[in-house]
Amino acid sequence: MHRLPIATGLMIALISASRADDPKDTKTRIELPAAWEYSAPLIAPEKRDRDPSHAQKDPTFVRHNGRWHLFMTVKLPGRSAIEYCSFENWEDAQTSERTLLPLSESNYFCAPQVFYFTPQEKWYLVYQVGMPESKKMWVAFSTTTDISDPESWSKARPLPGLDGGPTDPRVIGGLDYWIICDEARAYLFLTSLDGKMWRLSTAIGDFPAGFGHCELALEGKIFEASHTYKLKGRNAYLTLIEENGRRHYKAYVADRLDGEWTPLADTEARPFAGAANIRPIEGVEPWTDNISHGELVRVGNDEHLVIDPATLQFLFQGMLERDKSGKGYGRFDWRLGLLTPRATPENR
Repeated sequence: MHRLPIATGLMIALISASRADDPKDTKTRIELPAAWEYSAPLIAPEKRDRDPSHAQKDPTFVRHNGRWHLFMTVKLPGRSAIEYCSFENWEDAQTSERTLLPLSESNYFCAPQVFYFTPQEKWYLVYQVGMPESKKMWVAFSTTTDISDPESWSKARPLPGLDGGPTDPRVIGGLDYWIICDEARAYLFLTSLDGKMWRLSTAIGDFPAGFGHCELALEGKIFEASHTYKLKGRNAYLTLIEENGRRHYKAYVADRLDGEWTPLADTEARPFAGAANIRPIEGVEPWTDNISHGELVRVGNDEHLVIDPATLQFLFQGMLERDKSGKGYGRFDWRLGLLTPRATPENR
């Protein structure tokens, strides 16, 4: 397999998030990659007779005890589930042992997020579970004290109150649930496929309970898979949100998790990552022009979700647009690859 490059840190300031006329504004200049290179597919469906998958999607991962721990959606015959694997180096991902997590009896549980919740000394896996009696999915979670043991995760439970029932505070069911914490509160973000990102929050001491109010956080030409991170060494947060069509990611910044989100890269022609600013690593045949549901490499693995803007890498699901032709969304053959900033700037 082609050796993956180390992130070069080559960046370009797409927009200043600071307002010179407002000295109280704590946002700093946020620099994003001008362009990216993508690896060969690192994770494709494992060849097997039982529970064969035709797509690997929605990756979330952490580095712990010298290994990557990766969780992802798999599209199985008649259902969606979550699969786990662990490996030391990305080049070993495809050959690592796979385990389907026995989290739920539902035929639809997927789109995971993993993090270590320091106050409780537990790993959390947050994901969505389809419930046939409700129009709103569960915002489900499982916990373990040993991320390396895929059999140790607790069975799916809804975050208290977020079970799709009549008192569920979500304005709309939404999907792609994402948790991030500051020092005082835990925030839950979700998207609703109509150009809206929603926000709920609870006190750190009450987590995972207490998500009792849902409010609009961002509205624009956005679609799904919002992921929010704390920028290392800065009083700023970065949100990435996927847009529909030929899939690409947009970027927004705020100085607080309950603050206003300012666009940084929010068009298909000038995205955070999309067909307009990607190319394969030298020696890799083109295999994607879609950048879909992905996750940034984090500095740590806890609930603060810190990333270093100087060393960004992005694990994403991809495929060629032409290969979507004649297929419903559930039949798309997604693979996982890694984006790294290009070593040499180019005009876009």
